[in-house]
Amino acid sequence: MATYATKPAWELGARAPVRARIAVPLGLGVLVLLSAYVRTRNAGVGFWIDEGLSVGIAGRPLTDIPGVLRQDGSPPLYYVLVHLWMPLAGDSEAATRALSLLFGLLCVPVAWWGGRLVLGARTGWMAAMLAAANPFVTQYAQETRMYALVALLGLVAVICWLQAFVAAPPAGGGVRVRAAIGVAAAFAAMLYTHNWAAFLGLGTVAALLVVAALAGAAERRRLLRTALVAYGGAAALYLPWLPTLLYQATHTGAPWSNPPDLADLAEVPARLLGETAEIALALAAGAGLVAILARREERRLGAPARMVIALAVIGVACVVAAWLSSQLTPAWAPRYLAAALPPFLLLAAAGLGHAGRLGIAGLVLAVALSAGADRPPREKSNVRDVAEAVAPSLRPGDLVVATQPEQVPVLAYYLPGGVRFATLTGEVRDLGVTDWRDGVERLRRTSAERDLAPLLDALAPGRRLALVQPIVYDLKPWSAPWTELVRLRSEEWGQFVSTDRRFGATKQAPASVFPRRPNPVRATVYLKTG
Repeated sequence: MATYATKPAWELGARAPVRARIAVPLGLGVLVLLSAYVRTRNAGVGFWIDEGLSVGIAGRPLTDIPGVLRQDGSPPLYYVLVHLWMPLAGDSEAATRALSLLFGLLCVPVAWWGGRLVLGARTGWMAAMLAAANPFVTQYAQETRMYALVALLGLVAVICWLQAFVAAPPAGGGVRVRAAIGVAAAFAAMLYTHNWAAFLGLGTVAALLVVAALAGAAERRRLLRTALVAYGGAAALYLPWLPTLLYQATHTGAPWSNPPDLADLAEVPARLLGETAEIALALAAGAGLVAILARREERRLGAPARMVIALAVIGVACVVAAWLSSQLTPAWAPRYLAAALPPFLLLAAAGLGHAGRLGIAGLVLAVALSAGADRPPREKSNVRDVAEAVAPSLRPGDLVVATQPEQVPVLAYYLPGGVRFATLTGEVRDLGVTDWRDGVERLRRTSAERDLAPLLDALAPGRRLALVQPIVYDLKPWSAPWTELVRLRSEEWGQFVSTDRRFGATKQAPASVFPRRPNPVRATVYLKTG
């Protein structure tokens, strides 16, 4: 009779952690590699306005960055990181975007860690797969801007917040303190990256009030002590930047933006989770969320239900606060929603993780739709093409006049060295930054006779003028205080040069304004003959 060797039960059980130590890094590694493939397909497209600013600001001495940001209106952390990155990787499109790619890829293991920590292993893997395929992260992982970093820091902040205020057991004081310190550090870093981090902070405050309302008196006292560490620590870390923030709030703002309407608010979930994947996620994840909320522990909401409620409050309150703020001081842009992505992504993962087979089907469908349809733009601006077309006509000492001032940094990146730059307010010395300080008031005071004529008169015969103007397809984006003035002045300045008999047009790029392109410009090169 055959005999079979057997292993003790304890030895068989010991294999599980060993397998997990191999399977988890392997699975995450595969997801990161697949994500890297998806998020590098458009890494070499030309820079657009904001990316030119990123390279221009980051390319100056490190100690100059905080001061120059008084003109721009942004916090310093991302620019400091790009400054440190460029000597290692270079300043090309792909090289500078590689830093954003790194932040986007780190979202995968961080999402896994967070989902597993607060709602179990299945939710962790759902979160990792959603992070790997998320079209919002995919787009901004291929952009030399701070939004992939905002999403990463937001994930860390929200995960630590859940651990500090919802998941930690009453006896877990050490867990709460460590998580609260994580909240403070992550929120402070997020605030040093983008101002919309404040809206995520407001969302967590709203969620904390809900959590406290569901807790007993003793638990509320613990929540208060934890909140002092988390929010007090973040405030203390951010305090050195507060004087600069107050100056920026008074003098810079976002005069290029109009107040958002209700349609903008309704589009937020699709912006964050994918326009084509939104319905699949809503149906599948919604079923799982209902199942979580229906569970009771001794007739009370269990920890998973409290986490779902907290995530929903954080996400909704963050977006609504940003929308309401932009009614008073317009500063709404879909890319800024990176601050709101973490709670929505974790909420979707929680629903999928608790929806059984429907959750798996919804995940597969959402990932397939995101990879196939929700792809980032293959062109962000035509500035690189225009610069390559007119560059052979320009020599050192020639003048480039950009009637859209914020285009100067990206034009300076692509055009040959030695050419001079000017914009509506006069000659530009610092090419790496746009001075937004009291910008609308300064633009209102400009005119072709006052500001352009002296530039044309000072240009010696035989020199060339390249007039770069925005191409306007639709008046709606050009109706904000800043953009309307830029549009009107661009028309005036173009007409002024074309009627000056000393200047003859020698080249124009692009030859046609159609088909439509994002953030487009048109350059006309004139030769001064008299």
